[in-house]
Amino acid sequence: MKKALIGRKIGMTQFVHEDGTMIPVTVCELGPCVVVQKKSKEKDGYEALKLGYHEVKEQRTSKAIMTDLKKKGIKPLRVFREVGVFDESLDVGSVIKCSIFAENMVVDVTGISKGKGFAGVVKRYGFGGGRETHGSTFHRAPGAIGACAYPSEVWRGQRMPGRLGYKTVTVKNLKIVKVFEDKNVVLISGAVPGRKNTLITVCER
Repeated sequence: MKKALIGRKIGMTQFVHEDGTMIPVTVCELGPCVVVQKKSKEKDGYEALKLGYHEVKEQRTSKAIMTDLKKKGIKPLRVFREVGVFDESLDVGSVIKCSIFAENMVVDVTGISKGKGFAGVVKRYGFGGGRETHGSTFHRAPGAIGACAYPSEVWRGQRMPGRLGYKTVTVKNLKIVKVFEDKNVVLISGAVPGRKNTLITVCER
């Protein structure tokens, strides 16, 4: 199974290779994550690891979750995600660190993109709009959105103004440039979805 870890986006910087080439990288804090639950085909119908991330105070966690964590001897956690079982030796309570990733490993990063508020069709979808000349009354409007007398309805999925961004986005085929095990920090080539401190899930490609 593919290795995966929960973390957060710290920001962007540049990395200089030994040959002098400079590339943009995203600084990400990955882990440490705790195995909260191990699901199996016999009991749950599928195999998965439920990982927990980001320790918090007990009062910041719901009573139901806190009761379950106390039974397993795990400290209060805020974020939970399910990933595939990539190591059979991992049991409940095991701590996973960013050392599971290696340099030059190709990964997919999932996060929530930046929210940009309400936007029109020109900004949201790249519509050309109308003429900018004097006398024109059609500039940045979407134009006709429906058919004529038949079928007299607007088709489902029509591109129209609305909220731009703030969606779950997965960026594929990014390369891990550097791993700092002591700081739980990983440098990933290119851009990662979201603003600073956005929660992300990094999965081996």
